[in-house]
Formats: sequence, C-alpha cells, structure tokens
Amino acid sequence: MLGITDFWTYVLGVVAIILLPGPNSIFVLSVGARRGARAGYRAAFGVFLGDTVLMVLSATGVSSLLGTYPPLFVVLKYAGAGYLAWVGLNILRGAWGRWRSRGEVAATAVEEEPAEMQRPFRRAAMISLLNPKAILFFVSFFIQFVEPGYPHPALSFLVLGAVVQFFSALYLTALIFGGRFLAGQFQRRRKLAAGAATGVGALFVGFGIKLATASIS
Repeated sequence: MLGITDFWTYVLGVVAIILLPGPNSIFVLSVGARRGARAGYRAAFGVFLGDTVLMVLSATGVSSLLGTYPPLFVVLKYAGAGYLAWVGLNILRGAWGRWRSRGEVAATAVEEEPAEMQRPFRRAAMISLLNPKAILFFVSFFIQFVEPGYPHPALSFLVLGAVVQFFSALYLTALIFGGRFLAGQFQRRRKLAAGAATGVGALFVGFGIKLATASIS
C-alpha cells in the first residue's frame, strides 16, 4: 500500500514509541501545567516542527551522514546533551525562585517563569532537533517500512510521517489538558508547583547526562 510494508506493525511501533516518556513530552506537559493549554499547544507545534524536519532529513538521506561520519554524531550528541542539561538547570533555578517566593502573589510567579516556559515553541523545536538518537531512530525505523523499488518513495515517507504526527498530536493533547488540571492544583498549592518544577528540571538534567553517556552504537 503506497510503498509501505507491514503498515499495522509500523502503527503499533509508533504508538509504543510515542508513549515512552522523553524530553519532548515532559516539556509539553510542564508547559501545559504551568502556562495553560495555549502555551502547551505552542510547545506541541514546536515538537511537530522539529519532528517534521527530522523526518524530511531522514527521507532525503541527509541524516544518514551521522552513521557514515561518527564524529558528526558525537558533536551533535554533546550539543543536544548540553542543551537538555541547560534547560533543566534553568527550570530548577525557576523552581527555587518559586519556592522562595511561595508566599507572594501569583503575579510575581508569572514574572519569575524561566525563559524556557516563556518561549515554548522555540524551546520545544530545539529540544526535538537536538536529539541525535531521534535522528538515527527516524532513519532506521522509517527505512524498514518503505518498499524497495517503489517509484514514489516521497509518498511513502509522507504517509509514515503523517501517522507519527497524528498519534503524537493525540498524545500531546492529552498531556496538555492533563497539564491544565495540574495547573489548577499548582495555583492553590505553591509548594506542589515548586516540587513539580524541581522534578521536571531534574528529569531534563538526567536526560542530558544519559544522552552524553550513551553509546553511539
């Protein structure tokens, strides 16, 4: 069908992969919880943009250079790890500020939001793009389901990419509205908000450390 082999196996694989927690989903959930659904969707669209760019690179074979030239992968790996850790440290700094000002009015908390939460689209796109494991995943995963010799491979990649974005949109929407519920709890419980932000920041630092220490094989 449209140059795609084992379509339903691909769908099941995509669903399983999307449900695995990662920097993108954690960031969207955090933005939705702290800034509301509109900001959450801005972060989600940043994820969509980043994933689309990675899929286009995969379809054109550009990202396969990372496998051919390992030093390029190493550079990108450490750049991505450093960025994730930097995002996490800034969230932790914001959480500390929220904890210290937990007795002040809510307006002050908005002013103290870290830069990552104030530019959700750009931050989410950067988090997605600076993920070398995601690039290699798109290359290896997509190729397995494209029929060799099909005369219109671009159409096959378009369908495969649409499936990824569809299930990603459903999942991120659920996270955003789950975040809206958390936002109501955070507005009433400043300690809970600071604790949740600390957890998110620690997760991002952990993602950065894990990426930096991961093997390229």
